[in-house]
Amino acid sequence: MTNLIPTSTSTDEVERQASVAVLPVGSFEQHGSFLPLSTDTIIASAIAHEIASHYPVMLLPPITISCSHEHAAWRGTVSISARTLHQVINDIRESLHKAQISRLALVNGHGGNYVLANIVQEASVDGPHMALFPNSHAWNRAREAADMQTDSHEDMHAGELETSILLHIYPEVVRPGNDTADWIATDRPHLLTVGMAPYTTSGVIGRPSLGTAEKGAKALASLTKSFAEVLDALAEG
Repeated sequence: MTNLIPTSTSTDEVERQASVAVLPVGSFEQHGSFLPLSTDTIIASAIAHEIASHYPVMLLPPITISCSHEHAAWRGTVSISARTLHQVINDIRESLHKAQISRLALVNGHGGNYVLANIVQEASVDGPHMALFPNSHAWNRAREAADMQTDSHEDMHAGELETSILLHIYPEVVRPGNDTADWIATDRPHLLTVGMAPYTTSGVIGRPSLGTAEKGAKALASLTKSFAEVLDALAEG
């Protein structure tokens, strides 16, 4: 999984002269019995790697633990507080700014990192300095491009989308069982209060049986293409 960690040298970055850095933000949380705890980190890093392969950006190593408190009922999940994640990202942004890289795009692989939206809002008050990617439009576009049968609400966690991307990029980490792990729980009004446990016994909410490597490839290609809009937004002003 060498793609998870950038291997560029300082000389490479001097030659690149990137004005935008890309920071993958993952998590370390349960994804059922068939996907690894590091699923979100792998996916965020894969998206960021593809972005760096197509656009002149500086690729940063991933943040591997974030805000996964809703998954605390399952052994193996590890979280940090929203305030810690906020501070870490602000410290990274400040360090980049000292290195004359004034724009930062967060590639988020975990939907529970709600604080990232606030970080981007605060950083961009005086101009477009940070962006959060993929947004809901990019994810929905990727699902459509991949001909996925589920939407983002039904397929919330360890479902068709995440299984497909991992089957495409690292099929060796997908263990047997996704074909029988579908779990539908579209009515989950108190998830932030009670966590996921009342809504799923397996940790899955979605339809992983529908996942295929072909869908994963199409979704990743769509997300890479969508990132051009982020660069345009960061360039404004």
